[in-house]
Amino acid sequence: MTQVELKEQTVQDTLARRLGEVPHVSGLLKRLAQRSGAGARVAEWLFQVAVLRGARHFARSPDSTLPPDCPEVSDEEIGLALCLGELPYDLDRLRAAAQLLSSPRTDVERLCRLAVQERCEPVLRYFAELAARYAPELLPWAEIRRRLPFRPVPRTDALPHWTRLVSHTGISAYGGPARSVWLCRHE
Repeated sequence: MTQVELKEQTVQDTLARRLGEVPHVSGLLKRLAQRSGAGARVAEWLFQVAVLRGARHFARSPDSTLPPDCPEVSDEEIGLALCLGELPYDLDRLRAAAQLLSSPRTDVERLCRLAVQERCEPVLRYFAELAARYAPELLPWAEIRRRLPFRPVPRTDALPHWTRLVSHTGISAYGGPARSVWLCRHE
C-alpha cells in the first residue's frame, strides 16, 4: 500500500468522517499525548485509562508498554478525548467514554466547555438523549441535556446503538421482567 493510499484510508476511518464532518485537529489530544507520554499511541492510552478509572465493562488485559495513568488528567478530558473526531473510528472507545462519564462526580460545566472547544457536542448530546430513556435523572446526562448547545451533524448512524450502552438483564430467578440498565462508571 502506498503512503497516499494509507493516508486516505486513515482519513476515511475517523469518527468525523463517519459523522460527515471535517476532522477537527484537537489541541486537547496533542496536550494529552505529550502529558501522558503516550505519543502516537494516545488513543490506546486513553482507552486503557478509561477502563482503569471505571469503564470496566470494556476491561481487557492492560498493555504494559503504555504509560501509566496520569492523575493530572481529568476524567472529563479522558472521556471527551475518546470522542474526538480525529481519532480512528472505534465504537468501544465511544462506549467506554459514555461509561466513564456516567458518574455524578463528572464536572458538567467543564465537560460542556471542553465539548464545545473540541467539537464533540453531537456525540455527548447523542449519549445524553439515549440516557434519557434508560436513566432520565442520571448525572451528568440530565444536566448535559439542559446545558450543552445543539450542533447538528450530517449523520449519527456511526455512533453506538442504544443496545451497546446498556446492560440487558434476563428474567430474574424470581420471575421479574428483563430490563435494560444504563452502564455507569464503577466507582
